[in-house]
Amino acid sequence: MTDSQLIREIKEGNIESYAELIRRYERKILTFVAHMLRQAHLEHIAEDICQETFYKAYKSLHSFRDVEATFSTWLYTIARNTVLSELRKSRNADVYLEDSVQVPSISFERLPEQQLLQTEREDLVRQAINNLPEKQRSALILREYEQLDYNEIAKILDLTVSSVKSLLFRARQSIKLQLESYFIDSQLEEAEGMSKR
Repeated sequence: MTDSQLIREIKEGNIESYAELIRRYERKILTFVAHMLRQAHLEHIAEDICQETFYKAYKSLHSFRDVEATFSTWLYTIARNTVLSELRKSRNADVYLEDSVQVPSISFERLPEQQLLQTEREDLVRQAINNLPEKQRSALILREYEQLDYNEIAKILDLTVSSVKSLLFRARQSIKLQLESYFIDSQLEEAEGMSKR
């Protein structure tokens, strides 16, 4: 059954169908919320924010129109707004990428020193992402970690698609600049190591 069919059933009075929507999206929304709360050290309230998101969505479901957005896009928007509201209350508006999230990487057999280097690189990338302004960071998390398309991100962030592309470009450029010296240094060290053999 599609999200639209479930929503239609809920609007017709079948409240039990909402449990299926929660089951479909709870893990994704919880992960997204935890990403946004991590650096503010508020990850302990991620489940509460997730529940509040689903509660707000349920209360507003009568106004949801699937011709304007998909349910998931609408739900991410509610989650993001709920997190930002909580962060404003906490007077800590910085939103960061969760440290425990693995940076997408290619899996292959590695020597211990290669594994150590990979972990170091992941930490540096995570730190670079955490240094981004909130909108760039949110756009990057939604694109790279949640795998949403530009249109969905634009609706969630209440921006145009071209603005989202611009945010992502600037975010990637910023990360590249932040990491540039590390990778140049690593290449020099690697080249020096090879010349000593």
